[in-house]
Parts: sequence; C-alpha cells; structure tokens
Amino acid sequence: QLQLVESGGTLVQPGGSLRLSCEASGSTLGYYSIAWFRQAPGKERDLVALITRSGTTNYADSVKGRFTISRDNARNMVYLQMNSLKPEDTAVYYCKTWGAVDYWGQGTQVTVSS
Repeated sequence: QLQLVESGGTLVQPGGSLRLSCEASGSTLGYYSIAWFRQAPGKERDLVALITRSGTTNYADSVKGRFTISRDNARNMVYLQMNSLKPEDTAVYYCKTWGAVDYWGQGTQVTVSS
C-alpha cells in the first residue's frame, strides 16, 4: 500500500519561497498522478496543483505563476516549489494520489506571516 509523507512546511515571510516535498513508500510513485491540496482554517480543502504520470501539470488560478509542481520518480518524490508567498497561502498542505484510489499524506503546515 502506498504511503505519502509531506515535509518542508514552516513559517515564512510574505514574498518568501518554500519547497514542499511528498515522499512515497510502499509502492512506485510513478504509477500515480499526484496532487497537492491545501486547507486553511475554517475552509474546505482545495486543489492547488496536479502532475500526471506523464508530467503534465495543472494549477489553481490562485497559484499560477507562483507555484511549480514537479516529480522525481527515481526518488519516489513529488515537490511543490512555492514562490512569492502571500498570507492567504497559509494552510496545511497535503499530497494525494489522483485517480481511482485515494491515498493522502498527513499534511504539513505552511504559515506565511511577518
């Protein structure tokens, strides 16, 4: 069974950058399309970015041009590079598989504040 573990979340100032990592174990990450979601306090969990098995990417309008999703199948890793961070990017960020079977990570907290 696939297991996903996110890391890299921390406190960062507005305008700063951060890279989140999603590490897979128990199966081969290359079999799956992977998405990053985020959930701010009191809000629903929203899709941030998606990368397919072939490397095609899609982004929420709110992060286009600032966030980049990438994958390294050899390392069983998916990344989310976040630049020009804003306070409204504050949330718990989750990675998950995208497709017939849902596997979620436990989340990592990103706080954007001065």
